[in-house]
Amino acid sequence: MTFRVLTLNNISVRGLDRFPRDRYEVASEIGHPDAVLVRSADMHEMSLPESVKAIARAGAGTNNIPVGKFSKLGVPVFNAPGANANAVKELVIAGLFLAARNICPAWEYVRGLKGNDDQLDEAVEKGKKKFVGYELPGRTLGVIGLGAIGVEVANTAHALGMHVLGFDPQITVQRAWQLSSGVEQALSLDDLFSRCDMVTVHVPLIDATKHLVNANRLRLLKDRGVILNFARAGIVDEAAIIESLDAGKLSAYVCDFPTARVKDHPRVVALPHLGASTGEAEENCAVMVADTLRDFLENGNVRNSVNFPEAVLPRTPGAARIAIANENVPNMVGQISTALAAANLNIADLLNKSRGDLAYTLIDIDGAVPDSVIGQLRGIDGVLTVRKV
Repeated sequence: MTFRVLTLNNISVRGLDRFPRDRYEVASEIGHPDAVLVRSADMHEMSLPESVKAIARAGAGTNNIPVGKFSKLGVPVFNAPGANANAVKELVIAGLFLAARNICPAWEYVRGLKGNDDQLDEAVEKGKKKFVGYELPGRTLGVIGLGAIGVEVANTAHALGMHVLGFDPQITVQRAWQLSSGVEQALSLDDLFSRCDMVTVHVPLIDATKHLVNANRLRLLKDRGVILNFARAGIVDEAAIIESLDAGKLSAYVCDFPTARVKDHPRVVALPHLGASTGEAEENCAVMVADTLRDFLENGNVRNSVNFPEAVLPRTPGAARIAIANENVPNMVGQISTALAAANLNIADLLNKSRGDLAYTLIDIDGAVPDSVIGQLRGIDGVLTVRKV
């Protein structure tokens, strides 16, 4: 069987090379694709054929993908969490130094100087007092969100001698094992802000995190504090940031999201969304998501999906496999099992997982599965997709 993958952006060659050419057709123009591989292309207004079984983003965020729409169609959306973590971490750490040492204003000052070397020396000695900064050891950094990026930032800042507070009520066991024992747990967001000199955010932009950094929390921050935002623009209330900068409460705002409101402020360092912009990160994301997509298309396994439950079932030798996505309602597995039993098909292994309104089932069947049975399964009320894998 040959799988067809539509690419909407330039994808790293290392990632594309993960698709065996004898089993995959991968192109930017392709009819009836089985999957779509995307980076930054906006898919919200796109019309895709019914043949599409999966969407895979070579990156972490999925704001450019209508995840809810695909969930209703029973189509998983995959991403590459953690593949760009080192790249983002390095830029966040650079942001700490940019803010602490006033590097950008100092650089602009020097670029504006005129005269010969003697005149420059005199101007430099006279002007450098305006850019006196501070050292990071002993300062307190608050890290909001302890996923792949947040953990790396927290560990690196701690290694630099900073006191680090972390806050993430949904931290996974895997990330908790990776977190340095020297990172202290904050009791709440307000507790974190009130004890920190610098705060960096590493959470997705959802309704609950919109304007997470707001006027009330900025008032809790230590005087001359710093906010770093390399997650999403909407997590920070820009109006509150500017007000706090102008009042002298904040000394700097370092972000990866320039807007007309903040980009020209003298105490703002706004970068052009460089967080994951390294060759290594692009390659890592492409490789991770290509492997994830292959495992789904070839085995039905679900890993790193933003809308489907994690579902990984080792294949039973000699068995046929069915993958079913359905609404998460009672008696779905019972109806599926009844249909298989009526067709005299024996279940060799079964995995059923749910997440929110969606459920996903992998079933290994002894012997071949007739197309008529697949049709019966598709006819069950609440079933979204069924395919033989």
